[in-house]
Amino acid sequence: MKTARAKRKRPAAPGSRPLRALGRPALLELFDRAIAGGDGLEGAHCVHEVWMRNEPPMNVEAMLARLWSAAADSVPDWLPMRYVEWLPLAYDVAARFQRDGRGRSNIYLVLLDYTDSRADSYGVYVGATRYPPAARFDQHKAGIRAAGSVLKRGIEVLVGPVLHLQGIPRAQAKEIEEGLAEALRAEGLLVQGGH
Repeated sequence: MKTARAKRKRPAAPGSRPLRALGRPALLELFDRAIAGGDGLEGAHCVHEVWMRNEPPMNVEAMLARLWSAAADSVPDWLPMRYVEWLPLAYDVAARFQRDGRGRSNIYLVLLDYTDSRADSYGVYVGATRYPPAARFDQHKAGIRAAGSVLKRGIEVLVGPVLHLQGIPRAQAKEIEEGLAEALRAEGLLVQGGH
């Protein structure tokens, strides 16, 4: 017996890479259709897939610009607004950590801008919070229990790599926060937080 309310299909998480099997021409064709139809979610998956395949930065940046211009209202929050060279690495490292149970804590990453002072333009802040990551970012920027690095250099939340680490137990969040920061540092990224 069917219920009156049909179940909605849950959108694929970026880490699952739902377009992985597509060849480059088919992927770019799908992207063009998403742009024409104003489909931010489909377009975001296309951009994400070429990014994870290490497409040249200028190509990813051009796709990002087209997508944000054509479908800003429907682009999911897990797609960054700017190109970050090490984003595929952040996904790989974060995938090493898995949730164990349900809770109220969330792991979050904040992109830090060091273009004015370092050769590596971007760093990352690793944190854990009971608030939604975007709300915690807003608190940092407002000076509420703010980490100086996020207050001064935070430019956006990187939702995608840690989407699977939301709603976890507090004790596990503390362990993952520390472990993720350490693992990202070990891969050569400039990391703040993680304590």
